[in-house]
Amino acid sequence: MPEGAARFCVGHEETAAVDMAESYVKKLCTTLMDAVTDRDPQVQEQICSALCALGEAQPGETLRACERYLQRHEKLAHPYRAMILKAVEAVVRSHISNLDKDMARAIILLASSEMTKAKDLVPDWQQAASSVLVAVGMRFINAVMEELLSRFQPGLLPHHFVVQTLASLAASNVFGMVPFLTSILSTMLPMLPMAKQDVTRVVFCSALRHFSESTLEYLANLDQAPDPTVRKDTFSSEIFSAYDVLFNHWLQSREAKLRLAVVEALGPMSHLLPNERLEEQLPRLIPGVLALYKKHAETFHVSKSLGQILEAAVNVGSRTLEIQLDALLAALHAQICVPVELSSPLVVSNQKEVLRCFTVLACFAPDRLLAFLLPKLDTNNERVRVGSLQVLRHIINSAAAQMEVRKLFILSSMRHPLLDTNNKQVKRAVVQVISAMAHHGYLEQPGGQAMMEYIVQQCALPPELQPKRQGLGSEDLPADSVRAISISTLYLISTTVDRMSDVLWPYLLEFLTPVQFTGALTPLCRSLAHLALKRQEAGADAFLSQYEASANLPSPYAITARLLVVSSDPYVGDGRGAASLRLLHVLHQRIHPLLGPRWETTIPRLVQHLDECTEETLSRKEWEEKLLMFLRDTLAVVSDNTWVSQLSLEMCKQLPCYNGMPQEKNFLYKCIGTTLGAASSKEVVRKHLQELLETARYQEEAEHEGLACCFGICAISHLDDALAQLEDFVRSDVFRKSVGILSIFKDRSESEVEKVKGTLILCYGHVAAQAPRELVLARVEADILRNMFQYFSTKVGRAPPWGHSHGPRLVTLLLSVVQVLGIKVETKDPALKLCLVQSVCMVSQAICGSAQAGAFHFSWKAELVAHMMEFIRAEPLDSLRTPLRKMAMVACTLLVSLEPPLEEQMRAEVTHGCLHSVMALLPEPEGEDASDRKALYLDTVHALEDLLTSLLHRNMTPQGLQIMVEHLNPWIKSPRSHERERALGVSACLLRYFLEHLHVSAQHTCPGLEPSFWREWSRTCRGRNHPRQTRAQG
Repeated sequence: MPEGAARFCVGHEETAAVDMAESYVKKLCTTLMDAVTDRDPQVQEQICSALCALGEAQPGETLRACERYLQRHEKLAHPYRAMILKAVEAVVRSHISNLDKDMARAIILLASSEMTKAKDLVPDWQQAASSVLVAVGMRFINAVMEELLSRFQPGLLPHHFVVQTLASLAASNVFGMVPFLTSILSTMLPMLPMAKQDVTRVVFCSALRHFSESTLEYLANLDQAPDPTVRKDTFSSEIFSAYDVLFNHWLQSREAKLRLAVVEALGPMSHLLPNERLEEQLPRLIPGVLALYKKHAETFHVSKSLGQILEAAVNVGSRTLEIQLDALLAALHAQICVPVELSSPLVVSNQKEVLRCFTVLACFAPDRLLAFLLPKLDTNNERVRVGSLQVLRHIINSAAAQMEVRKLFILSSMRHPLLDTNNKQVKRAVVQVISAMAHHGYLEQPGGQAMMEYIVQQCALPPELQPKRQGLGSEDLPADSVRAISISTLYLISTTVDRMSDVLWPYLLEFLTPVQFTGALTPLCRSLAHLALKRQEAGADAFLSQYEASANLPSPYAITARLLVVSSDPYVGDGRGAASLRLLHVLHQRIHPLLGPRWETTIPRLVQHLDECTEETLSRKEWEEKLLMFLRDTLAVVSDNTWVSQLSLEMCKQLPCYNGMPQEKNFLYKCIGTTLGAASSKEVVRKHLQELLETARYQEEAEHEGLACCFGICAISHLDDALAQLEDFVRSDVFRKSVGILSIFKDRSESEVEKVKGTLILCYGHVAAQAPRELVLARVEADILRNMFQYFSTKVGRAPPWGHSHGPRLVTLLLSVVQVLGIKVETKDPALKLCLVQSVCMVSQAICGSAQAGAFHFSWKAELVAHMMEFIRAEPLDSLRTPLRKMAMVACTLLVSLEPPLEEQMRAEVTHGCLHSVMALLPEPEGEDASDRKALYLDTVHALEDLLTSLLHRNMTPQGLQIMVEHLNPWIKSPRSHERERALGVSACLLRYFLEHLHVSAQHTCPGLEPSFWREWSRTCRGRNHPRQTRAQG
């Protein structure tokens, strides 16, 4: 085949393939459009989507198919025509750059015909056609305008959507439309008086608004415009003629929609009026617009137009505007004081437009504005004050240049709002004003620090739970919203406003130690850490010199004590523990020069521990021990007695700050004990211990443990001083029976004095528990026991044999103290009894832990056990409310393990008395605290089991077990089920202990045990689980 013929064949095949593809697209489009009449809206939507997708692949053929379909189906209902037109618009917008002129022309004619086919308004259909014209007009503006102007003839009112389309084109294609505006306006102006229907007037107003806005945008971008010779006066006369009709005639209409359309148009039109005409119209224009505030509930369009009119007036240097100021300010202020419902977008937008008006007036007449605004800050009306604060914040930001020389005047006007501590809305607005002031240099002026103090006060507010249903625009915002915005403001000011660095550092350090700012510690620490790091980057000299220059700042000792103590409760206040430790780390250079390298490793580990835990999983005891270890390590690194003494002094000073915060105060006592333990001066140690004893708040039970822990920790290094100070305090006139209650306790009741006695007893217990084991016994034998007995003439029971051969008896000393202080064993005060029992436990544990415990002959053992039994017998059998019974049994258990062994009669009394105290307890009724009572009961039973097994351990023979069984037998045979169940549980525990420790097979009956016991055991246990597993109170 010749080459030419071959090329012809190939070309013919390609053309045929294209034709086939086009034919396929046409058929597919036709099929889709035939189905558009389906009644299911979802099907209709899917068809439109399919048409659009097809148009993405084959835009030309799809548009051609849609055009032909609409032309051939004249009777297709307008809702379906609108759907096809919407698909056409989508395809045109996506492929406008690829649209050829012929197709564009065809689409323009189609859309124009569809838009004007019906004389009556059919919005959906006609708007869809109008949108197609606007889309094509983005590129083919001349062709679109040629078609529209053919339907926009002088002397005849045009179709509604012809005007609407002209307006939309002006908004979407500014550079393309403005050249046509002269001819459009000249044709439109004679039509305005002909428009009698409100709907027609509304569309003319919309067109004039868009024409004016397009002209203003064109003039603002002349450097990019196709015709840079266009000027404002090109349109001034036509715009003024239109203004005359709109303002003098149409604005008086009773139709609200028309009035709003007029006022929307007047705003941008005012910028195009001739200067002299605008000045002439202002005395009527401004009052006319202000009057609309009273006629319309939604005033956004009024405020927006008013702002544009004010801008136009200021731009032309209006002199008559000043005459209108009072009315303007009053009307605008009334608008800003309207409560804002955030759920209504127009209301929020209106607020923004009103504030924009205030900006214009602030630039025009700042003194007049401030003279009007600032006195309103003193009013007691919440809405007026909040609205005034909003305006003030806005003009500080938007009219910064005009407010520059008036900063002091504005600052002084904030005095009354700062004193409003009850209104949450006002406080929120004040915080926002202060934030604006910070960004514009107000807080660097005199009076600026008062503003920062106010921010910190709001950060310290207690968090409040957000109500479940809280309207976004509610006037009664929760306090937490004030606190949250204050915290955010403080941090943003600290980290993003560079000019505030010199204001905030080191001023914010002043708020670390006062107790009223405790709630603000987390944001304070975060802000201070950022500021300090910033200063250190500028150089150590700048960091320290600026610190030293401030006289009101807390000392390094005060900062260390404060941050360490608040870290003990680390998750309170949005994580103040980690924030405090990080700040401490940053301030290491100020705290002590030697601490940097050590804290570089220790503090990050503490913070990491907090990050790995949560408030629920963190062990408070373990965390406090980590902090105390950190403190001990710090003291060892510093190793300076003067520094340590100053730190301990500051810690003692801060004790009153934690009244009402028992956990923090308890930890502070431990810190004081740790710090005193590192002090080398005995005088300092004795002095501080004396002050602690004299100033402690003994009426607070939580403080008993804290003070006692302090003495115990201090005794690790200063045993002699701790015991000597306790002895001196006990010997003081405070407790002399012949004198009564003297000195600092002269106003205290008898019960409060008993609390003092209980605290002292706990102090002795903790001293014995914490002091070095090798020193405890030696000090008691050499000094304490002899000195105490020389002073305390009254003995408890019989006098102990005196002499070194009897060894130390620290518990005897305790009981002597108890007797001399007037504490009788039969005292009714359970707290005092509990203190004594706890101390007996601690002393017994100290003796047990001593290396000489095996050779220690405790001659007062039986006497102490007898007193513990008196406490146990005195406990009521109808209820179990305190842990005294349990603790007394624990004390007996510890005492039993000491030498010498108890006599047989005493063993029997202990066994019988403790069994009766627990077995005979009445079953507890169900109630709110049932779980707590059950836990206490189980702990008491375990203490009983431990005591009985300890007694059994001293006589691990069948006879010893038989004795226990004889004591349990009456309870196992009791007619009361709860007593039988309890007795069986204890029996199981004793048998298990006996068998495990003697390695006796469970299949053999121990000789000496009565057969009746085993029969009763078998009969009672038949059909039930193991007694230990099912034990309950009954």
